[in-house]
Amino acid sequence: MIVLVLGGTRSGKSEVAESIASTLGPKVTYVATAEVDPSDADHVARVAAHQARRPPGWSTIECEAPADLPRVLREIDSPVLVDSLGTWVTKHPEMNVESSDLLAALASRIAPAVIVSEEVGLAVHPPSELGRRYVDAVGRLNQQVAEVADRVLLVVAGRVLELPPVDGE
Repeated sequence: MIVLVLGGTRSGKSEVAESIASTLGPKVTYVATAEVDPSDADHVARVAAHQARRPPGWSTIECEAPADLPRVLREIDSPVLVDSLGTWVTKHPEMNVESSDLLAALASRIAPAVIVSEEVGLAVHPPSELGRRYVDAVGRLNQQVAEVADRVLLVVAGRVLELPPVDGE
């Protein structure tokens, strides 16, 4: 089972994903894609808040390079929660994401995966080329992951909308 949880900044998407993952058993692996910059107090506090919500039985793996995420998804045979694809995209040079390895790793999993990603299509149009590349890369990746997901949820203001499958699925 693959559940994709989409939402904007401060939408509550991570909390929804954590709630879903907590129903999958006591041993969940939290796969973190963000690297914490100790000089950024706000980011340090945000990461600490995420860590404080995790049940004591969960383990954490930090993905430092783009290739780490597909590898971890293949190696971990227990439920995983990945937070988030948007941050993972930023680790790619020029945000040029070759998603086939990630999609294959997700599709081959036997244990459940809950994947968090930013829904960038509802945001203000980015004024910079880099911002547009990010929006394009995350938007494409979200569509591709949604194609292999069993469930796709959109979180808005802490409320969850389950998106129906594409016709014919």
